[in-house]
This record gives sequence, structure tokens and C-alpha cells, in this order.
Amino acid sequence: MPFHRPRRDGSEGIRRVDVRRATGLAMLALWLIAGFGTYAAAHAAAHTAEPRNRHPTLAVLYDRADEYAPNAFQQILSGIFEHPDVALYRLKSSARQEQAMMLAASTGGGFLKVAAYSAGNIAVLYPDIGEPYRSVFSKIIEGIEDKTKVRVASFAIGSNLNQQELNGELKRQNVRVVIALGRNGLRAAAALDRATVNIVAGGVLAVPENEARGISVHSLAPDPELLFIRLKLLSPQAKRVFVVYDPRNNGWLIQLARQAAKAQGLELQVREAGDLKTAMQHYQAILSASDAHTDALWLPQDGTTVEESAVLPLVLQGAWNRNLVVFSSSLGHVKRGILFSLYPDNLGLGRQLAHFALGQLAGNAEAAEATRPLKEVLLAVNLRTASHLGLNLSNKQQQSFDLIFPEP
Repeated sequence: MPFHRPRRDGSEGIRRVDVRRATGLAMLALWLIAGFGTYAAAHAAAHTAEPRNRHPTLAVLYDRADEYAPNAFQQILSGIFEHPDVALYRLKSSARQEQAMMLAASTGGGFLKVAAYSAGNIAVLYPDIGEPYRSVFSKIIEGIEDKTKVRVASFAIGSNLNQQELNGELKRQNVRVVIALGRNGLRAAAALDRATVNIVAGGVLAVPENEARGISVHSLAPDPELLFIRLKLLSPQAKRVFVVYDPRNNGWLIQLARQAAKAQGLELQVREAGDLKTAMQHYQAILSASDAHTDALWLPQDGTTVEESAVLPLVLQGAWNRNLVVFSSSLGHVKRGILFSLYPDNLGLGRQLAHFALGQLAGNAEAAEATRPLKEVLLAVNLRTASHLGLNLSNKQQQSFDLIFPEP
């Protein structure tokens, strides 16, 4: 198959979701019914042998096509069916709205309220990739479902994707918003009918401007403001921050960084470089002229200016020799000796993506288009580097770190 839905390792997680849904629907039913009598009367009616041929006070419409797991609705529906004041109607995917209207009309106004449930409005497209990245995307999806409170339709996108089949499946499930994760997910989402489907993109550093129009892009680049806040907490004497960047990669991020630095009382010194040679020259100048007491160097995620085999060794050695604070947007750099980094809280990122997807479903214009830095972050710190720099980190501070190096 060109794509598939990920499965849970066991049924326990599904049961937990079912209980949550059943509880919510039951509370909704009782609330509606309570408008026509006391709760005690409604409870008593549930245990009588009264025939079901009178008009119910609540109708629940459902479609098996929306099920997030085999027979998942059965546990919910069986409990609801016990109440004589609730009627259940199964709809066909192709004509759900028309059937709902016909049911309402056929009762002659007998239905006082109608509660309809559909889980087919949000879908997730993610790369069909091995570990450790598969676990990352699984955690993001877990966060999405935690926020939406339903199991979303998820599709692993591989190299042999049948785009027509995917389009048909999304249409069948009445998907209105797609959360596209990673390059493969975004590539598949870009081929959808944008007149009927909105896109929320995540799990990418950036999207080219010509591809990002109308898409809510959530970058993996940590918010500069959060980086600067952590810098001031770990190194309060810092007053000036240097950064070397390629405008083609991080122009949008440096704009945010300028504002963030000003808000934190920092002076941001930016150096542009469109190639590795220029970047190396900038780093050499910064390392030779920087003041270790008040200066710091920021390494953004930039394939041009933060090259792993040439730039990183130069920066690590030069900063160590001069006792210069260096922080990074890449977690792997902390293990190699950079003081600290912010990295994604994948569960929190999933919740944030779901928040914006739900906003688009609700017609929230603010959620429709923008590139946003990563705000759902965790903190990694290299204690050996902190000690070398003479930073006094309290036990309370260290307990707040999410990851420390060298690992104990």
C-alpha cells in the first residue's frame, strides 16, 4: 500500500480514548435531556420498559467511515442505546448532511436537539521513515490527538505514494485540514485541492516562500526570544550576541531575532554569508575580537553558515580557548561542547499544530497563514562547558534542565 495508518501497540490506549468519548457524549445527552425534566426522571426512564416508538429528545448521527479503529464506535453506541430518550442513526458518507436534514424533517419537529459526531475533519500526513525519526513523528501525532481529543486519520507517505488514492481517501473522510509533517508530508499535501483543504505544516525548518502561500508553517527553528531568555538566565552578564546566517535560509528568523534581542536588552550583531568561505571569515573575526565577559555567539540551524565538519570544530576550539559563551539551535551541538540548546518538545508541538488546525476549522484567519518559530521547546545544557566558563548553576537551575551533557 502507498500509505497506511499507524497502529497502537495494544488496545489499552484505544479503550482510554473510548471511555473519554463515551463520557463526553453521555454528559451531552444528559444535559440535553435535563432540559425536559430532572436528571432523576431521566435516570429512571433509562431503566423502564417504555417502548421506543415515541419521539426521542436526542438523536445521535454517526458514520462508520469516521471510525478511528475497528468497531471503535460500538463501545460508545452500546452505552448510549440503553437510554430510551436517545435515537441512533447511521449515515452514509456520501450524503451525511442530506440524510441528517431528512431525519429532522421526518420527525415533524420531534427532535428537540441533534448531536452529530464526525472525526473526519483533520488528517495527518507524515514521512514513512525508520527510527529514530518514526518515534518523533509518532509523538507529534500523539500530541495532536491529545489536543483534538479524537483519533485523527494518519497516513505514512512513502516514495511510492499514489496521490490520486490519497486524495480520494481524504475526500471520503471529509478532511478539511491536513497537518503535513516533514518534507514528504508537505509534498503530498501540496498536491491536494487547496480550495477544499487547508494545510498546517510542521516538522520542517522552513518552506520556500512560493510554496508557503496560504499555509500555516510551524518551523523547527527555536524561537530566538526563548533562546535569548535562556542565555540571560545562564549567563546574566551577556550583553551582545553575534550570529552568522544565510539570508536565503534564515532571513525570516533574523527579523524575529532583532525584535527579540531588543526586548531582552541585548545587542544583536548579524553577519551575512552566502557561502562557507565567507562564513569562516566571519567566525574567525568574531572569535578574535569578542569580549568573553559580555559577548555570546549563536549558531542557528543553517546549512551554509553552520557547517558541521569545518565551522563547528573552529567555533568549539576558539570559544573554549577564549571562554566565550556559545549557544545553538541544534541539540547535537550540546553533546559536542556548546553550552546550551533548545530542542523540540514533540508532544507539545503536536498540541500546537492541532490548535492551529482546529482554528482553521473554526475559520480563524490568524491560523491560516504565517511562519512561526518553535515555541514548544526543551532545554539541553552541557555542564562541563558551564563549569569551564565559570558559570554558577544552582541545583534548582540544574533540576530544570530537560537534558544534560555529559550524560551521568
